[in-house]
Order: sequence, then C-alpha cells, then structure tokens
Amino acid sequence: MNTSPSGHFNPYIEGLIEQKKAIGYPYNKSAQILDGFSNFCTENYPDKEILTQEIAMHWAERRQNEHVNGLLRRITPVRQLGKYMISIGLEAYVIPPGIPGKQIRYIPHIYTNLELRAFFRETDHCQVNPRSPLRYLVIPVFFRMLYCCGLRCSEARLLKVEDVDLKNGKLTIRHSKGNKDRVVMMSEELLSFCRIYHTKVNQILPDRIIFFPNRYGEHYAGRIIDYWFHLFWEKTGMAQTSSGNPPRVHDFRHTFAVNRLNLWVQEGKDLNAYLPYLSMYLGHAHLKETDYYLHFVPEFFPLFKEKTREKCAHLIPEVSDEI
Repeated sequence: MNTSPSGHFNPYIEGLIEQKKAIGYPYNKSAQILDGFSNFCTENYPDKEILTQEIAMHWAERRQNEHVNGLLRRITPVRQLGKYMISIGLEAYVIPPGIPGKQIRYIPHIYTNLELRAFFRETDHCQVNPRSPLRYLVIPVFFRMLYCCGLRCSEARLLKVEDVDLKNGKLTIRHSKGNKDRVVMMSEELLSFCRIYHTKVNQILPDRIIFFPNRYGEHYAGRIIDYWFHLFWEKTGMAQTSSGNPPRVHDFRHTFAVNRLNLWVQEGKDLNAYLPYLSMYLGHAHLKETDYYLHFVPEFFPLFKEKTREKCAHLIPEVSDEI
C-alpha cells in the first residue's frame, strides 16, 4: 500500500519508505503509521519544519486505553524517521529506545481439540453468499491452512496460485516477517482439501492469481478474516466456556506449535534436535521465539520432565513475572 503523507515531513517520510522498500521490506503498516504522524503534525504543528523533541514526544504520549505494544508499534516508525533525517544531514530528534518500555508478550489462547473440531465444523457449514460467491469455499480451507501449517494470517492471505504446489504439497511463503522466504509442507489431508478447493474456485474465477481471492480476484483484508473468525467462533458456543485470553486468528499458529511440541514429546523425540526444525518451519528468526511455546499447555510439563530430565532441562525457559 502506498500512502501520500502531507505536510512538511512529506519528502522525508516518502524517502524513508522508499529506502525500506528498496532493501526489500514491505513496510506497509509502518507507512500507514507515518501517514498518521504526518497528519498529526499538520494538525498540531503546521509551521514546524524540524522534527523536534516536542513533536516526537507528543506523538509518543500514550493514548487512553492504548496497549503498550500498540504504542511501541506507533513510535517505532517515527523513531526510524528521525534517524533517517539525521542520516541525510538534517536536524531531527530521535525518540530514545527505552520508550515506551519493554513490550508485553501476549499470552495466546491454545485451542483444545474440542474447540478446534467445533470451529471447523461451523466453517464447513458456511452458507453461500451471493455478494461473496467464493466465501463459502475459502473459509473452511483458509482457517485449516492457518492451523495445519502454523501460518501467520498475512502469509495465507497473500498466497498466490503459483505459491501453492498442489502436486507436491508445498507452500512458498514470500517476503514474510523479516522479509524472508521459506517453504512449508502441507499434510496429505490439507493437500486434498486444497486440491478440491482449487478446482471449485477455478470454475468460478478461472485464471485467478490469488489463491484465496475475493469476488474481485484480490486479497481479502485482514479485518475480513477477523470478522469471519469471530462469526464462526460465536457459532460454536465455546466463547462462554473457554478459559484464558479471548481467542484470536493468530492463536491457530500458536496452537499448531504447541501441539507439534507435545507430539514430539509423546513420541520420545529429542527436542534439542527438533526445535530448530520447528523454528525454521514457523519462520522464526531466533530459537527463543520457538521454545517460548513450552509454557502454554499444563499437561505438557509432566511428560516433558519425565522424558527429557537433565538432557533437555535447559530448553524450558524460566517464566518471568512480566510475561
């Protein structure tokens, strides 16, 4: 998405965005934030041509009911803007790295098998909608792919037909988090779903480019996926009985990781050897992002301790009070 920021900082915002895209970063969400920052400056500091401490720290003020993680996401592109302006010889204030403090890691909802069965049962009964003729075909396969492959929502949304190898069951995930590509293999069951889905969608929208297209042949927006999820989750009747934080679309990815770890423990696998494979499969930059999942299922720990003892004890990270 290309934004057209207005105001005195317009050339520098555009320069930063171009620089990020030139080295391979999509930078779309950050560009949207910078667009908002430009509007903020136009409204509050219409005569200011220098990115001053007053402007930057006003932007960095925490808004009512704003989560610290959201504040961090809002501050980071403006911090980068300050650094960019300095790099081209301009005067600018850079928001200090300690603001707004340490990011709080969200505790995901790990779906039970009962919840998963109930959710997919509801998606399988998705009704045909004349205003969205592909929806009833997309929804059951899209959410299964999220869970069965542990994908991020954007990774599934942005898949092209050419990225889905229906012969060998291989997904090519392009320009994901950290601007990295990776290959993800599908199970035979999911591959079968995808083949049937592909055939049916081709009858409605032949020669499409997007694997999960809307009626215009384009990507679905993330907010539509969230709407679908909550629609079908409510239909399960599980909302009143599930424990922990409210479920989200991204929690299918977390559940995939936890279930895979549990399966390896039950099979007696050496997690020292297998965790790096899971890390690569998920597209994690660091192994610590993967072993974090060891926290999430209580019944995991007795079996883990029994099978690994001292050999893999160092793989269980300590739980901080800040998590």
